Amino acid sequence: MGKRNLALIAATLVSIIYGVTFTIAKDVMPAYVKPFGFIVLRVGGSALLFWLCAFFTPKQKIALNDFPRIAAAALFGVALNMLTFFQGLSLTSPIMASVLMVTTPMIVLVLSAIIIKEKIAGKKALGIALGLAGTVVLILYGKTVNSGGNALWGNFLVFVNAVSYGLYLILVKKLMDKYNPFTFVKYIYLFGFIMVLPFGWEQLSEVGLATMPQDIIIKIVFVVVFSTFLTYLLNLLSMKELKPTTVAVFIYLQPFFATVFSISLGKDELSLVKVLSALLIFTGVYLVTMTGKSKSAA
Repeated sequence: MGKRNLALIAATLVSIIYGVTFTIAKDVMPAYVKPFGFIVLRVGGSALLFWLCAFFTPKQKIALNDFPRIAAAALFGVALNMLTFFQGLSLTSPIMASVLMVTTPMIVLVLSAIIIKEKIAGKKALGIALGLAGTVVLILYGKTVNSGGNALWGNFLVFVNAVSYGLYLILVKKLMDKYNPFTFVKYIYLFGFIMVLPFGWEQLSEVGLATMPQDIIIKIVFVVVFSTFLTYLLNLLSMKELKPTTVAVFIYLQPFFATVFSISLGKDELSLVKVLSALLIFTGVYLVTMTGKSKSAA
């Protein structure tokens, strides 16, 4: 099996794991662990795993002028990304969160146009407009199950998470071209842990581990080991062979897996607003990603 096929399989596995994570993390928050406390557990546990793995991988020295990029990747790919996502997910529903994440490929395109001056053709511009319209409708009018009165703020935070992750994909690509993933990802998570600790330490200290149900502990371990450590590793490996925009396209699969898993467990439900918003977003991302794909390999 070729490296590209392995990269595509890795990216697909990431979408499956993330799709399941929307519901699993929602079961933990905020009843047992508050969002920012959960982030400290998630980032700290993954940082430990990455540093342990680094002992068994090839050693490379990182140039000093690459550490600012690593710090920026930690900010947008770990700290801001996870803080806004978990806080947003605690206020909205799994389906809405996963649909909003689908805007990431469009965000990557817009950021690429700003950062590396990539031109946006007419159909891509229309796709961005449709996707943005769907996102705004979903944020403003989508109602969630058991979300209380803060669903609007939760939806906005998930969208901020998508923007942050899109910027991370662009930042980390240059590091991928230069280093082995294990060389720098351990620093991304170390810096990320330092960034999230002030936000989540107090919430983490409130966690009653001794009285926590066993199934909740298992779900926390799943989020740390599979939803964070494994998915970031698989994403980095897939980006060795694929462009950031191609990796971002696999986010389209997340709403499908999140919807199937969430509805099958009775954790969420479909509504007309969610369906129509999703159609606008998917039409937008189709126009953004399919236009001119034959001109350059992904």
